[in-house]
Amino acid sequence: MKKFFNIIASGDTATIFLYEYIGGYFYKGITGGQIAREVKEAENSFKKIEVRINSNGGEVYEGIAIFNAFRNSKADIRIFVDGIAASMASVIALCGKPVQMSKYARLMLHGVSGGSCGTKADLKEAVAQMEILENTIADMYAKKTGKTPDEIKSAYFDGKDHWLSADEALSLGFIDAVYDADPVPVPENGTIEQIYQIFNNRLNKPQTEEQMSFFENFRKNPSFKNATSDDEVLRIVGLLEAEAAKVPALAGDVQRLTGELKVFRDKAAADENAAKKKLLDDAEADGRINALTRPIYAALLDKDRENGEAALKTLPVKKRIVNRLENSDEPAVGAWDKRQEEISNQSNK
Repeated sequence: MKKFFNIIASGDTATIFLYEYIGGYFYKGITGGQIAREVKEAENSFKKIEVRINSNGGEVYEGIAIFNAFRNSKADIRIFVDGIAASMASVIALCGKPVQMSKYARLMLHGVSGGSCGTKADLKEAVAQMEILENTIADMYAKKTGKTPDEIKSAYFDGKDHWLSADEALSLGFIDAVYDADPVPVPENGTIEQIYQIFNNRLNKPQTEEQMSFFENFRKNPSFKNATSDDEVLRIVGLLEAEAAKVPALAGDVQRLTGELKVFRDKAAADENAAKKKLLDDAEADGRINALTRPIYAALLDKDRENGEAALKTLPVKKRIVNRLENSDEPAVGAWDKRQEEISNQSNK
């Protein structure tokens, strides 16, 4: 998408450069629609918007639309006149909160000019519309300076161009402050054309990577490689912000589930160890294994529970020779003891 100005982002501030004529049809410059759209996009991402002006003016109606776009923005709009704010550009500068001028800059005020063709009625209507526009602009100047509209028209709408230095504009109430611009080769008594061209060239000189367009920098990220417009870039940014907002809750869920999984795994491991111990205890109790062979089958169960259990089941049970116990109040005598007693008795005969 072709841009009519540069937007440079820094922290919570977007800087917009109005370094062109105002009006698209005749001047091939910026339009109210373009400004309104770009300001809306900028205020969605930034709290502050700085507007830097170097313009010779242009169409009145387009300028009024631009004035209203800045005036109605929810962002904190600050305007800086870097070079020239002439004609309609000087009106746009009024809506800055505040507006400041470089000590090298110039403000130019004059009455509305234009042309018309047609019948006498057409020409009279054109003059009437020009007078209405002058009243509107005089009222806009008056609200900024504290003067009356008639005082403005008498002083500046006399058919001449009135050029004001930064100090003059400040003393008359058109601006709020004068600032020292970055060092530029502009003599304090430089011509209007010199000032305009020097500031325009400063904007158009090669920019560093950090100074490139805010949206162009975004498109370097793989997430934005398919974005074909600034609107698409902003849409993707919105989606990423929405996903990022979910991260804290998801991190909490992951931590909770990780803890629950550890408890489950610990219990499962304890149950498994208890089950293997019982298999070994039972096998040792019925003589299938002994203290020497138990570690072998324990290792087999650890490595392959299913085959280890099957191996234990195939081992023969070894019955132990024990003395038979009888239910009697007399001390029980087993078969082995009884036989030994018989042999002893026979030897004594």
